[in-house]
Formats: sequence, structure tokens, C-alpha cells
Amino acid sequence: MSYTYSEYLIHRQWMYHALQLAQIAGETGEVPVGAVIIDPSGNLLAECENRKERDQNPTAHAEILALKAAANKLQTWRLNQCTLYVTLEPCPMCAGAIVQARVGLLVYGVDDPKTGAIRTVVNIPDSAASNHRLRVIGGILETACRQQLQMWFANRRHRTE
Repeated sequence: MSYTYSEYLIHRQWMYHALQLAQIAGETGEVPVGAVIIDPSGNLLAECENRKERDQNPTAHAEILALKAAANKLQTWRLNQCTLYVTLEPCPMCAGAIVQARVGLLVYGVDDPKTGAIRTVVNIPDSAASNHRLRVIGGILETACRQQLQMWFANRRHRTE
């Protein structure tokens, strides 16, 4: 998907915000993933980080929490005019929720070679089972997103050795 330079700058700005949320998650023992949802005017609707460990909830991924918060704020589950920014390519659960919410645009930082369900391992949005065609931009601040995750996992492995 192509975009203008000014759109690129906006995408970088919001991805930096998501990276800050991911940092918070990592500092609390969560896998460092952050998500931000904005409305068509560029206003912040929701910001969340992973909370699986904190909430003891397997569905408490940053994307799921952000979708719920945005839907609550807008009083509709249809987020077709919204943009979701997330630091890591969504997993199958999150990809399904993103499709179900009819998100207008998904922007993510780095591919997930283990569970990526947007284009890396499977492609849920383009599947015959998908009832919504999701616009996707990947690779925004890819290096920063990858480094954050790699450093977190390296530190985690180092502590358990």
C-alpha cells in the first residue's frame, strides 16, 4: 500500500507512541507490544499495552484491549474509519478481532515469524473466511520495534540462565 510522505510522518509519530506503551509492558514483565487507535481526524481513541500476565487473561493482548477501549469510546464496534497502530504483527486471535471490528487501516512495526497472522505465517485478512478487506501497512519503525522485542527476550533469557 502506498502513502504520502506526510502520512508516513504521521504513521511514525503514532508508532513511536505505541513503542512507548510497549516499553511499559516490557518493564512490567509483559511481552513488549503496544497498540494505539486513532480516529479519522487523528485524535487518540485508545492506547494499550500487553497485559496478559498482569490481568491473568490470555486475551489481554494490546490490540484486543485497544479495540475494546475504542469501541467503548465510540459506542460502536464498527471501527471502519479508525487506524490501529501496533508494534508487532498481530497474532491469529488479534487479526480476527481486527477484521471483526472492521478496522479501516492497520499499521504495524515488525513481522512476527512465529505467529504473524497478517502476512507472515498466515493471512487472515485476505482469507476466504474474512468478511472485511483490511488495508495494511507493515514495516513502520521496523528496526526499532524489532530491537525492542529482541532486547526484551535476550534479557529474559539471560535472567533464567
